[in-house]
Amino acid sequence: MSRTIKLAEQIRQEVSDILAREVRDPGIGFLTLTRVTVAPDLQQARVYYTTLGDPAERKKAARALDRALPFIRRALAARLNLRRVPELAFQFDESVAHQARVEELLEQIKRDDAERAAEAAPDAASGDPSDNE
Repeated sequence: MSRTIKLAEQIRQEVSDILAREVRDPGIGFLTLTRVTVAPDLQQARVYYTTLGDPAERKKAARALDRALPFIRRALAARLNLRRVPELAFQFDESVAHQARVEELLEQIKRDDAERAAEAAPDAASGDPSDNE
């Protein structure tokens, strides 16, 4: 496993722990870190997150993360054995919302197919001789 992938996973675990145990900002609310990407030079890390709620809650969480960023970076520096801790940037993970929308569309297609099959079944089962002409 490459160094950037290992560092990304370590950052994800540590930032998650810092947010859960040490950050006391009520604006953060229920937050899930989905993934972290680290630049090849290890100088920057992008932390992707998702949160429950509407867009207003999302903005509230983003502002709270921005406020907590210096604290999180200092706490991360104390936990990681690195010469230089990467600059952190938080970004809302749109892929989770896209995945939910795709699943919703697939369920709608299944329901539509089931409705069409149910509508077609009585016609075929009736044995109406005019259908065979």
